[in-house]
Amino acid sequence: MPSAASVGTSATEWVASLSPWPEEFGLDRMRELLARLGDPQKSYPAIHVVGTNGKSTATRTIAALLRAEGLRVGAYTSPHVSGWHERLDCDPATFERAVARVRAVAEGLGATQFEVLTAAALAEFAEAGVDVAVVEAGLGGRLDATNVVDAEVVLLTNVALEHTEVLGDTIEQIAKEKLAVAHAARVVVISDNRFTSLGPGSARIVQGGAREAAEAFLGRPIETEVDVSLPGRLERRGDEVWDGAHTPGAADWLLERLPARKYILCVSILADKRVDELLQRLARAGRTLVATRSSNPRALPEDRLAAKAESHFDHVEAIADPHEALARARALGGPVLVTGSLYLLADLHS
Repeated sequence: MPSAASVGTSATEWVASLSPWPEEFGLDRMRELLARLGDPQKSYPAIHVVGTNGKSTATRTIAALLRAEGLRVGAYTSPHVSGWHERLDCDPATFERAVARVRAVAEGLGATQFEVLTAAALAEFAEAGVDVAVVEAGLGGRLDATNVVDAEVVLLTNVALEHTEVLGDTIEQIAKEKLAVAHAARVVVISDNRFTSLGPGSARIVQGGAREAAEAFLGRPIETEVDVSLPGRLERRGDEVWDGAHTPGAADWLLERLPARKYILCVSILADKRVDELLQRLARAGRTLVATRSSNPRALPEDRLAAKAESHFDHVEAIADPHEALARARALGGPVLVTGSLYLLADLHS
């Protein structure tokens, strides 16, 4: 039954109020949720995208390539920057309907936010009659709520140390957790041949990225070129760059693409990230940092972030409110780089 607090709220408001984290990771509730919805994920083939960085861009790129080949494609990504609807690659009205479709069953089961969003996406794709769904994993793979699709093709974008308390202490352990989604795959696409032995024995291993994953699904080359952009991924806003780099590897990727300029940085980082390593890299983009705190409960408090940043930057300030922090960064003069967390960019996006 709906909770008293949820009565009268829109589906979007309701899903925003849910806890994003389960009491413990597992797939039992997710499978039960989908079963009660008629197992919509079984009505179309899927491509599963796992990895540490670049998953959302890869997911949207695969979708764009397949759409260019005439297929009807659903794409599911996370987290979002421009609004909740971004996760289902749809407009806000469609997102509202998609969540409303699963709400009653999800509430009855006490589903988490990510479970609801995943179920809403999978059910929406079935309703839309897609030819294929491209699904980005959330955390890891084996116990992630998205590991309910029997994907024909799995893409592993890259692997770095992250969420070690859940995924394992080594690169190899984390890669194994991520590639556990390949239980039904006929093709596994990897960017790093260190992990070729971790795929299922029945799958063909291909080295590459999004294009190779799309081609593996079709079984033929794709000549089309697509240009995919997502909010908060190397997003240029006049004299500002907004990028959600939240790992050292993502920061390296960003720095390779930034013009060599002295940026004023506006930064929030989640407490469970490799904060010092990230700050060390970001200091190569500029010597002034305004520390702030996104609305995510896991965000490092701005004063603690500022304290960690002082050894890497010449000038550091701490301002709790992200909008005030961005205004201060702009006032300090020079180009601004907003980074460290997609959740910060979502707070600031308009």
